Amino acid sequence: MSMNLSAKLDELQRGDRQLETTVALCEIRTQLQELTKSVESCQSEVSEVKRDMVTIKQELDTVQQVKEEIEELREYVNRLEEHSHRRKLRLLEQGLTLFLSYAILAAVLGMLQFGYNTGVINAPEVNIENFMKDVYKDRYGEDISDDSVKTLYSVAVSIFAIGGMVGGFSGGIIANRFGRKGGLLLNNVLGIVGACLMGFTKLAKSYEMLFFGRFIIGVNCGLNTSLVPMYISEIAPLNLRGGLGTVNQLAVTVGLLVSQVLGIEQILGTNEGWPVLLGLAICPAILQLLLLPVCPESPRYLLITKQWEEEARKALRRLRASNQVEEDIEEMRAEERAQQAESTISMTELICSPTLRAPLVIGVVMQLSQQLSGINAVFYYSTNLFTSSGLTDESAKFATIGIGAIMVCMTLVSIPLMDKTGRRTLHLYGLGGMFIFSIFITISFLIKEFFGYVQEMIDWMSYISVVSTLCFVVFFAVGPGSIPWMITAELFSQGPRPAAMSIAVLVNWMANFLVGIGFPSMKSSLENYTFLPFSAFLAIFWIFTYKKVPETKNKTFEEILALFRHGNDRSSLRDSRLYGSMLNCVNALEGHIPPAESAALMVAEEKPHPDSFVFAAGSERSSVAPAQPERPPPPLPPPRFPNSGV
Repeated sequence: MSMNLSAKLDELQRGDRQLETTVALCEIRTQLQELTKSVESCQSEVSEVKRDMVTIKQELDTVQQVKEEIEELREYVNRLEEHSHRRKLRLLEQGLTLFLSYAILAAVLGMLQFGYNTGVINAPEVNIENFMKDVYKDRYGEDISDDSVKTLYSVAVSIFAIGGMVGGFSGGIIANRFGRKGGLLLNNVLGIVGACLMGFTKLAKSYEMLFFGRFIIGVNCGLNTSLVPMYISEIAPLNLRGGLGTVNQLAVTVGLLVSQVLGIEQILGTNEGWPVLLGLAICPAILQLLLLPVCPESPRYLLITKQWEEEARKALRRLRASNQVEEDIEEMRAEERAQQAESTISMTELICSPTLRAPLVIGVVMQLSQQLSGINAVFYYSTNLFTSSGLTDESAKFATIGIGAIMVCMTLVSIPLMDKTGRRTLHLYGLGGMFIFSIFITISFLIKEFFGYVQEMIDWMSYISVVSTLCFVVFFAVGPGSIPWMITAELFSQGPRPAAMSIAVLVNWMANFLVGIGFPSMKSSLENYTFLPFSAFLAIFWIFTYKKVPETKNKTFEEILALFRHGNDRSSLRDSRLYGSMLNCVNALEGHIPPAESAALMVAEEKPHPDSFVFAAGSERSSVAPAQPERPPPPLPPPRFPNSGV
């Protein structure tokens, strides 16, 4: 049509027409050409719009497909959560077996050694001081002053704590290199050497040998306080971990009681018998050497640290008296995945880690709450305290035995309470009761001073002082006696646990040393107000426990770790319960989701849906494929994300 119109216009121009008609026709031709170009351009744009609409439709289909896949994943996560919940319920159903009881008994002999050597130096104080006077006079031909003897005796008391610092600090290294069981076996060599040195002190006429023996036995006890709680927490079932952890403190109190009973004058508390009393520390070491080799190594150490899965399974079958150990293996694998990046963490890395700093501070403060509560002032100097309260020497020694007996009874009472009431609650009760009765002890001292001229008042206040001290010990046994050892091992997973135990135990022994060496001077300067500093510390520790310490009852190690990853917020407890499911989900999906889609999902998680899930930070791909659960969740087809670039 355009060509015909142009031809006609050419004919008109060739004709004999006026000039104006020619110009008008040229303009018409130009406009017609431009109109033709515009129409062609519009046709091209319409084609592009059609292509864009096709592309948009394809992308909308892709988005819908991705949405369906995400819903499928959410359903899969819910099923994994349900499976994880069933797994935890099966873990909570595990009971105490005969062989597990045997392993616990063999291990806690190390804590019995610690308790025995903590209390054994108390009763024969006068006998040891007389021995030091005699040795000094034989060497130098002159009498030593009473102040110097007191100083030497304080060294004999406190050097035990110095050895404990060395042993406690070395506990993590020993545990990682030789294992929990292997470290305990090697440690008994130190126990035998230290006991022999103390036992032959009088025969050698050398109080330096007593100091050295107390130092060596201190190293032995320091290693025990690090290795034994670690071993027990790793072999104990989830639902019995609290009660079996309290057996640590039960062994300590039994050791204290045995040392106090043997230390009375009617048995070994004499000038001839006290070396035998100190040398009897060889018995727990030899007994553990005989019993412990039969016990298995910690399954967590074998599986997570050494990667010996079959050995770990064998150990679990013996400890659980069952072939169904997949729940335990799966729980350990989840812990391993949670701590994959920190599997070989050092003490420096532990201190610098933002995630682990909070549990480390809690562990350290819990250890301080045990030692700075004033309990060691009672353990080391209870006989002297009761004597200054108005009791006779013999009555004071029997009152000291009463302390040990009450410690044993109350620790037995706290064993079932630990997994029923919870660690945090019992610790608050213990600190609160100790605070109240430390005030009563101070009041009894003050009243005795003001009414010291009335004999009836002296007798009455002596009774009040003894009762207050015994109640002080009762509340110590309820909470601060056992919980710090246990909760420090619970707050950390397999990777940082040895380093954390080393730091916490070192702090414990340092505080032990400060109380042991400083209490006599503090008693001389403060006199009747001696327990007031301990009262102030108890108040501070109570507030800290109430504000910062989480409840770890019936929580797996991965759940406790998740508490601190979420900032220790109680509102995140539900997330911590989901944590095991999330780890399993990550592990299950890693083999199916391409990196691009995985990254897209991680971005999408920043805008959470009410039913959405969150992958835990720091989880990494396990180097070993997870064991198949006994009753796996219903299978779903692996997710298939299109490579759409969304």
